[in-house]
Amino acid sequence: MENVKKEKNIVNEEKRKKKRPTVWICITALFMGLNIAFSSFGIPVPGGHLYLCDLVICLAAILLDPFAAFLVGGVGSFLGDLIFYPAPMFVSLVTHGLQAVVISVFSHYVLKKRPVVAAVLGCFVGGIIMVVGYTIGKAYIYSTPEYAIIKLPYEIAQASLGIIFGPLLCFKCGIKKLYDKLLIRK
Repeated sequence: MENVKKEKNIVNEEKRKKKRPTVWICITALFMGLNIAFSSFGIPVPGGHLYLCDLVICLAAILLDPFAAFLVGGVGSFLGDLIFYPAPMFVSLVTHGLQAVVISVFSHYVLKKRPVVAAVLGCFVGGIIMVVGYTIGKAYIYSTPEYAIIKLPYEIAQASLGIIFGPLLCFKCGIKKLYDKLLIRK
């Protein structure tokens, strides 16, 4: 009887291992598509636009491993800019890619016993990376630091939305539980 249970556990574990790469690819592609969509249009606010892509990047980076987070954050933002507004696409690749990797590393490897604190801390550090990276990048691309300083409040607001709503959606709205259930984690 125990041998049958052990064999079933081995078969179930093999099924889980086979399922994970497929789910990983699908979830990464889903978040990348969301990032492209959310970085392609902005909410008009006085003096500029507010983009919601940081919300997707923070949420995906909390859930996914660092490489998948880079694909979602960096490559997703790069493709969104390439399609709709190509001037800052390389700034987006580096800045959002680094932001996503930092958030993912914090979420998975720092303060393992306190995942919510680690995720919020990672989002905060990632937000700082995004604001500084875009400010420097825009000053370089547009050859005027004044333009970058004018857009600074919008970058801070965009980062703040990600810092607040990324962990909130992940932990309080149950997305983390759904993700773990999808991957058959216990």
